[in-house]
Amino acid sequence: MKAMILAAGRGERMRPLTDTTPKPLLVAGGKPLIVWHLERLAACGFREVVINHAHLGAQIEAALGDGRQFDLSIRYSPEPPGALETAGGIANALPLLGDAPFLLVNGDVWCDWDFRRALALQDRRAHLVFVDNPPQHPHGDFCLDNGRVHFASDNLGPAYTYAGTGVFSPAFFASVPPGAAMKLRPLLDAGIALGTITGEHHAGRWVDVGTPERLAALDCELRQTA
Repeated sequence: MKAMILAAGRGERMRPLTDTTPKPLLVAGGKPLIVWHLERLAACGFREVVINHAHLGAQIEAALGDGRQFDLSIRYSPEPPGALETAGGIANALPLLGDAPFLLVNGDVWCDWDFRRALALQDRRAHLVFVDNPPQHPHGDFCLDNGRVHFASDNLGPAYTYAGTGVFSPAFFASVPPGAAMKLRPLLDAGIALGTITGEHHAGRWVDVGTPERLAALDCELRQTA
């Protein structure tokens, strides 16, 4: 099973840090955010990783290389300036991902969800990992009912936030035009309406490292627990 790490975002809320450094290379706990993912992927048995990039993408390739230092094989999916949004970026990378389901991870989060879980979810069209709502997103977007994802407005259970991690079939992105910039949410909304998206709640640690303050807090936490 391959994994894809999303690393093409500009990181506007992280400026000025991201004016000179791509967000996934920002350091917390002594190592870049994306390296935490790579090390955990390798430890969980993954060997092939695809990384998309746009803003300062050359720095990402220079820092990570071909992945050998992590016992991985890394391939890159460059995007034009401004990037292609999440769904567009994934669709653009499908030639590198192949025909089998893949694990998707946002490059700018820190999470201790067990990546080995993905290996048991390869029969899903789309399976999302949810977390408790963080302070910056207190109301959530989705809920779960017997493993099926619904909108939070359906009031079928507690509202959760998408963790930026999931397992997807390449067929889920078949409707995305080649080279189009497209967000993931419209595809999720369509799948939820059809009842084809499953999910699970992760009760462990998750941080959306979206601001310099959150980065500093995570850095302090990781150094204290090292």
